[in-house]
Amino acid sequence: MTENMWNYAPTAGHTPDADLTGYTVEARDGHIGKVDKHSSEVGSQYIVVDTGVWIFGKEVLLPAATITLIDHEARTVSVARSKEQIKNAPEFDKDTHLGDPAYRDQISGHYGADGPGH
Repeated sequence: MTENMWNYAPTAGHTPDADLTGYTVEARDGHIGKVDKHSSEVGSQYIVVDTGVWIFGKEVLLPAATITLIDHEARTVSVARSKEQIKNAPEFDKDTHLGDPAYRDQISGHYGADGPGH
């Protein structure tokens, strides 16, 4: 299950060449921020969301499997998690992030329990 966290679902609307930077990110219960960066590398796909004033100065990493819909026309990304789940996520560390297997496991564990099909 944890490896599937790092790939987009076929129904999400992801296209490998799309630049998601700046897209608005919506949780199940409201706006959480904008995409600051993203990866389309198969097996290591994710977005990093700048939460702005919502969680002051915090960036969060969301594995691709948390994304339910990418609307390129509206420039929005919808995620299947609540604002509370995202707020309580392990803090994003831009210096280590996915290069550290323990961090990747921690992220997978945090978001995996409430993934699609659970």
